[in-house]
Amino acid sequence: MSQLRYAVVGTGHRAQMYVDAITDTYADRAALVALCEPNPVRADVYAQRVAGKGLPTPSVWTPDRLEDMIRDERIERVVICSRDDTHAEMIVRSLEAGVDVVVEKPLTIDAPSAARIEEAVARTGRQVVITFNYRYSPRNSALREVVRSGRIGRVTSIDFSWMLDTKHGADYFRRWHREKAHSGGLLVHKSSHHFDLVNWWIASEPRRVFASGGLRFYGAENAAARGLGERPERGTHEGAHDPFELDLREDPRLKTLYLEAEQHDGYVRDRDVFSDGITIEDNLALIVDYASGATLGYSLNAHAPWEGYRVAINGTEGRAELEVVERGSLVPDEGLHPVLDPSAVDAETSVLRPSGERLIVQRHWEEPVEIEIRRSGEGGHGGGDALLLSDVFVGPGDDPLGRPADWSDGIRSIAVGIAGNRSLETGLPVRVSDLGIALLAEDQP
Repeated sequence: MSQLRYAVVGTGHRAQMYVDAITDTYADRAALVALCEPNPVRADVYAQRVAGKGLPTPSVWTPDRLEDMIRDERIERVVICSRDDTHAEMIVRSLEAGVDVVVEKPLTIDAPSAARIEEAVARTGRQVVITFNYRYSPRNSALREVVRSGRIGRVTSIDFSWMLDTKHGADYFRRWHREKAHSGGLLVHKSSHHFDLVNWWIASEPRRVFASGGLRFYGAENAAARGLGERPERGTHEGAHDPFELDLREDPRLKTLYLEAEQHDGYVRDRDVFSDGITIEDNLALIVDYASGATLGYSLNAHAPWEGYRVAINGTEGRAELEVVERGSLVPDEGLHPVLDPSAVDAETSVLRPSGERLIVQRHWEEPVEIEIRRSGEGGHGGGDALLLSDVFVGPGDDPLGRPADWSDGIRSIAVGIAGNRSLETGLPVRVSDLGIALLAEDQP
């Protein structure tokens, strides 16, 4: 079998999933021949990771030479894992250079750059795959099956609450995500996953968004109001630490990727979550109207004492309820390790709030029924990550659930967050058709 020639753009923490997939599981059909990364330390981490497997060491290029890399290394497909605000430029330049793209969510962070991607896809005819791994999680697929089957009738409304705990949620406020200019805020960076799930679960498109929220827990002003006093500027320091601090020296991987790379770009990965300069929200609530007539009520809290989500989908014939506890509690002396994101593993349990998941369907005039959630195997997101990577590197087969996603799904997901950000600025509801993206015009099906 011939190998497709890949390049990975952006070699931060997230890139490992793709690098390992290309060089291990799918090495018979994929070859990682190049890395595109401005920081030489981070690039070298992955170059040596590949070489350590006995494979040819990929060449390293800087983003300003993306087109040269694609031409000289005969790249056929680019995987983009760089900072969110760079996605659009890297996507458009890759398409124009004649290659297909795989991109981490979110597709991009604002409406003008989304329109540029849309135009580039139409002009070049190339493919853009976006990796929505939450679709592949067995519990989310099971809810999609329930709705698709018609068991609860036509969907009328959705209640969706997502809790990020003070281990995982706090981490967005110490890294580049804390600046909306780089991430689009949690409504785009994090919630695009959630909005994609809703779009996919109910097979409809968002039409109007009203948002409310603010920075109410993290940040210097909130810390001062609660009397927290002076704090170190970063978590990597001598002396005692509190549970909100991340000491990069305690994690060999983070130490190598970020602490030892600071000298080249000045990026500080462990900023204090109660410092100045945070421009994103930590409490958010949205009302979203859909083309189908359904209404979504959504909330996100980034400083909860436990992590997980609750979603209820109401229909004309009943209701489906999915409750997920990814991490039931945190204790102060546990610190931030071994894992920040509990959805990526089977997290620890709590006595009163044990980690787990339950899907219940109750039709009108009937007793509730629990729906079995069948795990897809081992690995992140209940085996869902492995299914996603298979679709990315082997190609999607006939999937009745329609889990593979492309640029259009990416636009529909970020449309809610982009409109939500505009609503936060104006205090008014925002129609997604006013964002200037052709795909979101009202006359679209």
